[in-house]
Amino acid sequence: MYYDYGYRPYVPVATRRRQAEREMAKLRKKGHTVSPVVIEGRAIARTFWGKAWCDNLERYSDYENRLPRGRTYVRNGSVVDLQIAAGEVKAAVSGSHLYKVAVKVSAVPKARWNSICKDSAGAIDSLVELLQGRFSKGVMERICQQRTGLFPSPDEIRLSCSCPDWASMCKHVAAVLYGIGARLDERPELLFKLREVDEKELIARAGTGLPLAKKAPAAAKVLAGSDLSEIFGLEMAENGSAPESTPAPAKPAKGRRARKAVAMAADEVSATKSKGKGRRLSSSTKRKALKSGGQKNPKKKAKKQEAAS
Repeated sequence: MYYDYGYRPYVPVATRRRQAEREMAKLRKKGHTVSPVVIEGRAIARTFWGKAWCDNLERYSDYENRLPRGRTYVRNGSVVDLQIAAGEVKAAVSGSHLYKVAVKVSAVPKARWNSICKDSAGAIDSLVELLQGRFSKGVMERICQQRTGLFPSPDEIRLSCSCPDWASMCKHVAAVLYGIGARLDERPELLFKLREVDEKELIARAGTGLPLAKKAPAAAKVLAGSDLSEIFGLEMAENGSAPESTPAPAKPAKGRRARKAVAMAADEVSATKSKGKGRRLSSSTKRKALKSGGQKNPKKKAKKQEAAS
């Protein structure tokens, strides 16, 4: 197939966008989630991760003449879909036609990743701090080293595009590479996913480089028992142990036991009446029986009260 690169008709940006929107609408109907790259203003990236990715692209001297056209394409919204997965980026770029771009990135070698984690130990306190790029300059320089850091070198990337351009990095591929930097502005964790490493390992190893304390705290910094007693309102034992607990005094039984005592006393009176010898239980006797609900023999107490009356 022959392509006349010198006389290809120019397609206005607005026309390209309309064509791309129609193609993306077809993909949405098929259930594909479309994720375009949207650039606001002139700056492609504003955060540490996005800027670091774009700066890394500038090191690709073999493609320096292709990068400016890629920046133009990504700024005018030509990257209509970009998906970042483990080891691979797939994108759709609007040109004379809708072109498919694939960027394959090799995984970070295990030895290099271990070295990055070791050198960064103790300098990254949290995952939020890591993803926001808020750590020391030394850590940033270590992560961004060209061949021993986290960002890929040219020999770790394989590029392809469905356009007829013979170059391995055409303007569509360059636009996608800058689009990755813009996407890292929003989701920096995707860089670790792309390089097939776990960013949480940097946090897990953060404390491994810290030495353990071998000296006991100074005597002036240790609180005595009397100090603890004054601060917390506690009674400390002489030897520093907690004081023995004193059992609470037993409370007189109430409720069910008291009602049971009154019932037993009433039964006793009823039995006495059936023999013709008893008299009616007075209200004072009931109150006394209620008070004696915790005693061992409420029947005996009720009999004494009846005889006294």
